[in-house]
Amino acid sequence: MSAATPGRRLKGGESIAALLVRPADAVSDAVEGTLPLFSGAVLWYGGPPRTAVGSARLERTTMSLLVTGSIGIDTVETPTGKVADVLGGSSVYFSYAASFFAPVRFVGVIGEDAPADFLQPLRDNARVDMAGLEVRKGSRTFRWHGRYHVDVNERDTVNVELNVLGEKGPTIPQSFRDSRFVFLANTHPALQIELVGQLDDPALVVADTMDLWITNERETLLRLMGMLDGLVLNDSEAKLLTGKSNVVAAGLEIAEQVKRFVIVKKGEHGSLLFADRRVSALPSYPTVNVVDPTGAGDSFAGAMMGYLASVDRIDAQALRRGVACGTVTASFCLEDFSLRRFQGTSREEIDRRLDEFQDLLRF
Repeated sequence: MSAATPGRRLKGGESIAALLVRPADAVSDAVEGTLPLFSGAVLWYGGPPRTAVGSARLERTTMSLLVTGSIGIDTVETPTGKVADVLGGSSVYFSYAASFFAPVRFVGVIGEDAPADFLQPLRDNARVDMAGLEVRKGSRTFRWHGRYHVDVNERDTVNVELNVLGEKGPTIPQSFRDSRFVFLANTHPALQIELVGQLDDPALVVADTMDLWITNERETLLRLMGMLDGLVLNDSEAKLLTGKSNVVAAGLEIAEQVKRFVIVKKGEHGSLLFADRRVSALPSYPTVNVVDPTGAGDSFAGAMMGYLASVDRIDAQALRRGVACGTVTASFCLEDFSLRRFQGTSREEIDRRLDEFQDLLRF
């Protein structure tokens, strides 16, 4: 597909992907006769929106994106194959996906047992700052073994060894504490609260969570949610958190408990964005070659946050575009084990797929 697809009627031949780095108020002037860029379906609920997301905190011009989360030694079995002792973990997938859009500050802990070249894919990525990595003496690295069913939406955890994840959390380096955009990848909510306390004055703090914490650490999680600008979780977790059987009702309720937005992931059925008392729906990118879904959710979050950091905006339109970037970038992650597909992917390839995705949304 060429950068400027015939029939899209972009002024000056500009590509859809190129618009991703332009201000929101310039987009409507650049695209004539098309649907709003990556808006998906939008419905309003419960009266006028809350105060616009843009705030005085966005007046600073320095962009910085920090992630903290797990680093794992993974063994993964899928219908297409098996890999043992490969690089995994939420912060790993997040960082590589985000780096296609913005520089990343990486914070995490591994044990002494990790091979010397284990994190080489991240070290070789010039846009990932590894100054926040701690190699903890006397500790062992988190390990996970998962087995996917023929329907890769279902999987079994064969074995998990928390190891260093069961110990005290990482310390955010002083040089990272001024980060404007922060993502707290899935871990114990008490640890996430502790990490928030180490930050100076971030513009956007978003967290991921899981059913384990919803069930066993609900009060702590609810306390964390009051500190968050955004929360990312899947549809079953949203229902579990609220007790509602309808995912839209669940998302709307959760959105009232955080400051800005909630994203509910629905796997192959796309995602729902709840912000400013409205819901935006976006499908997944249709992927035929699904090899390993392990890091797709973290890659989605990484690309979304990377895009927001790259444009230094958090308004509703930027959020919708960020979700589109996350959706498309995650579709690459699915196509091989660990970071293999990402290592062979360029930003130009992502942009081409974004253009294709835009075509899929036009009717």
